[in-house]
Amino acid sequence: MASTQPIRWLDQTHGDISKLHQKISEGEHQQQDFKFRIDSSEKIAKTLAAFANTDGGCLLIGVKDNGKIAGVDPEEEYYMIEGAASLHCKPAIDFTTLVYEDENSKKVLEINIKPSPYKPHSCLTERNQWRAYIRQKDENFEANRVIYSFIKNKTSKLKRKNFIQYGLEERALFSYLAENHSITISKFCRISNISIQEGEKILVLFLQWGVIDFRASSKGILFKLKDED
Repeated sequence: MASTQPIRWLDQTHGDISKLHQKISEGEHQQQDFKFRIDSSEKIAKTLAAFANTDGGCLLIGVKDNGKIAGVDPEEEYYMIEGAASLHCKPAIDFTTLVYEDENSKKVLEINIKPSPYKPHSCLTERNQWRAYIRQKDENFEANRVIYSFIKNKTSKLKRKNFIQYGLEERALFSYLAENHSITISKFCRISNISIQEGEKILVLFLQWGVIDFRASSKGILFKLKDED
């Protein structure tokens, strides 16, 4: 069921500037991103969706990548975010706002997004396709079908089986990961001699059980045993 989003408004309450400086000192990370300004609602929608699909996050608009406060017009930036969250994300993403003003009268708009109970959220790509994104470290990555299914059904209460009950395909996965750091979907399917669809189902199940974890990179999604760093 789609969420019923409340009416949003720009909260002009000025936040504690010392808290803003503290946030900036942390730099960009999995739950924080800096933007000099918003040039495109379509592009910023990717970050909003990634925050909502992962652990939530804080977007500081009016802050350069190096942490220097540049300042923005909060109302102009707010309407860009509003358009991104309402028109370019599906389902729409809820957020709250806060405005900071420094000693030079430069303003920063803070956008806060909580982990969404309506995940996964998708947004339109440059190819005019709806795609879901996740956040890892300070980057956004497109979710493949395994991750999409996992975050969609993350609250699954399925009971985990004992290792002795696993089939040949599952055992092949464990054997490979016991000797190698990580594996891709295609590699798992090749060593197990199963279809991509079968491999995806197994990986989703193991993610739900907490047996394996995943890491996103420019090379794609890699899967590893849960207890590895």
